[in-house]
This record gives sequence, structure tokens and C-alpha cells, in this order.
Amino acid sequence: MAPLMLYGPLPNKNAFKALIAAEYSGVDVEVVKDFEWGVTNKSPEFLKMNPIGKIPVLETPDGPVFESNAIARYVARLKEGNPLFGSSLIEYGHVEQWIDFSSLEVDSNLSRWMYPRLGYMPFVPQVEEPAIAGLKRALAALDSYLASNTYLVGHCVTLADIIMTCNLSMGWSVMLTKSFTKDFPHVERYFWTMVNQPNVVKVLGEVKQAESIPPVPSAKVAAQPKEAAKPKAKSEPKKEPSKPKAEEVPEQDEAPKPKAKNPLDSLPPSTMILDEWKRLYSNTKTNFREVAIKGFWDMYDPEGYSLWFCDYKYNDENLVSFVTLNKVGGFLQRMDLARKYAFGKMLIIGTEAPFKVKGLWLFRGKEVPQFVMDECYDMELYEWTKVDISDENQKERVNQMIEDQEPFEGEALLDAKCFK
Repeated sequence: MAPLMLYGPLPNKNAFKALIAAEYSGVDVEVVKDFEWGVTNKSPEFLKMNPIGKIPVLETPDGPVFESNAIARYVARLKEGNPLFGSSLIEYGHVEQWIDFSSLEVDSNLSRWMYPRLGYMPFVPQVEEPAIAGLKRALAALDSYLASNTYLVGHCVTLADIIMTCNLSMGWSVMLTKSFTKDFPHVERYFWTMVNQPNVVKVLGEVKQAESIPPVPSAKVAAQPKEAAKPKAKSEPKKEPSKPKAEEVPEQDEAPKPKAKNPLDSLPPSTMILDEWKRLYSNTKTNFREVAIKGFWDMYDPEGYSLWFCDYKYNDENLVSFVTLNKVGGFLQRMDLARKYAFGKMLIIGTEAPFKVKGLWLFRGKEVPQFVMDECYDMELYEWTKVDISDENQKERVNQMIEDQEPFEGEALLDAKCFK
């Protein structure tokens, strides 16, 4: 069967829906090369497929399909019995429910906030405020649901997850900063879980969270129509044009400031050199207890460093092995900001679901660094307990976690990951 042809420029969140659905469904979808926005979609040939010239459009042997959700549904339907629609009639109903919620509550409000900021639409404060409020309301409802659910429907990815992830993806990259999403920790966990799925990574690539919200475009965009509507403008040498400039001043406040020095760099020097421990750990291939573990305790400085156990709070959600592994992998990826100040071991425990996730972390300083708590949302998903090194049982548990001892606490290890 010849590949289905998808019209639309990339990257584009609406085109991504069909491409990800195709990856999950084993359907061959090819993006039309040399698509030029404003030219290709205005050609007579394209307008025959979609009379209003919107993208994406899917060209099939039986005719064109437009509207991104419809295209994604069509692609997924090409696989008979596709689990992307759930495993029962009620699950199918829930898939459709969350697709509508994603489009009407999340995407709609996010777009009304994002597109004016990006200059695609006139900026109107009276439109932005209710859009942000509506988005927060939608994310709060989604967060509440995801507190006890890994995915939107059932225990695996469905079309609802694909569409929700795509609808969030552009906003996540350009608008939804950590300071905004931190109020929705389960949505954060869900989004990072989804964008780290292999079939999603193939299409989206690496997703990075926005560091700042785009400033309001030049106020004259919204101000010009007002002034044009006033016939009095003639007799006004009152410097009306300077008002938009005054409105632009706050935009400069949003310019990124130089990064402050990390408080951990101001701590008194420690006798423990973290890089030396990491080298010892990496280079010890035999006699691990006698060499690496002994070396660790010889180096360890309780005045300059602290040890912490962490236990995942939602182990009952860890029902699928590769999802659990991706979850931990995503956590370690997002801990990159602490690489200079930390060493960690994460154990995924058990041979059957639900899998347990436990970890051991070495941090510079006597507490878990505040900047890590603030910047890495995963931290809130774990219970953190400081290791009492005067307790021999706790010290032995540290040893076992560093060397990936198996069985660990009576159970086999599914995997062990190291952050160094």
C-alpha cells in the first residue's frame, strides 16, 4: 500500500497527532516535501482538498481528510482492533471524552493565550486573562484525574493521550514555564512520561520546557484600531502615540536576568571531591565492596554532603515495565541541572507489576538543595528521608543500593540506573 500523504509544514502540533498515531498503528504516513505555507495551501489543487486552506490535510486513496483530530482517528482506524481506541465500549467513550476535553478546554484556552503573544493574533488583555483562567481550570481538573491515573484511559497509551500531548507540546515549549506548571505536578509527570515514549520521541524529538513567557508584542498592534476609530485624533498633539511605548516598558522587565551564583558554590570547602568518587565508581569493575564501597566511606564528608533515600509515592501506578523505566529515565534527565552537586542510584524493583521505585542520592550540603526542589518537579513525587549514618542498618542499605545488590530487600531488580 502506498504511503498516505500528509500536507502541512513541520514542526506542527496538529500534524504530529497523525504522525504519532501512525507510529503506534504501523501505518505509513509520509509528509509532503517542499510544502510552503501561504503558497501550497492556497493552490487550486490544495483548495480542492480543503476549501478553506487549513492544514493539515491527509490525502488517502479514497479522498482527502482534514481537521487534525479526524485525521488522527482515520490513521488509527486503519489498524483493526487498535488499542488506541481502548479495549471496551466505555473506554472508547472515554477516549472520545478526553479528546474533546483536550481540544475544547486545553487547546482552546492555551491558543488564545499563546498566539497573541507570538504575534499571530492581536493582543487583547481582556481576552488573555480569561484564557489563562480557563487553562488553569482545565489543568487543575486534569491534574486531579491524573493523581490516580497514569494515562487518560486504561493502563496504556490511547489516542486521547496522543492528542492531549500534542495539544500541550507547543505551549510547553514556548509558554508553560516551570513556575506555571508546578501547580499541576501530576500533569507534569504525565506530560514527561508521554514525551519520553519511544513512538512519541520519534516524532517530537527532545522536548524542552519554556524558560520564560514571550513578552506582549508591541502595544501599537492593539492600540492602533482604537486611535483610528477616534475622529478627535486630529486635534490631539498630546503625544498619544507615546502611550504604547509606555505600555512596552514592562516587557523589558521580562528580559532574562544573569544567573545568580548557586548557593552550593558558597559552602565551605569539603574534603570529599565528588568527581573523584564518580571516577572510582565508574572504574571499579571487580571487588566492588572492597574497593568502591570502602572508598566511598573513606571519602564521605558528612559536613559537606548528605545522603538521602527516596521512595516513589505512587508505586501502585507502575503497572507497565517500560513506562516505569521511562519515568525514572525522565527523572534522571531532568536532574541534569544538579550533576555538579549530586550522585544518585535509582532501583526499579520487582518482576511483576506494580513495580517499586526507590533511590539513594548524595547531595552537596546538609539538605536536599532548594534549587533542585524548585526546578525538578519529580522531587515532589518522592518521599525523601535523610540517611542516619550512625545506624549500621541504614549504612548497609546505602551499600546495597550503590552496588545494585540483588535481591534487594527480598525482591529481584527490574533495572538499576545511575546518575553521575
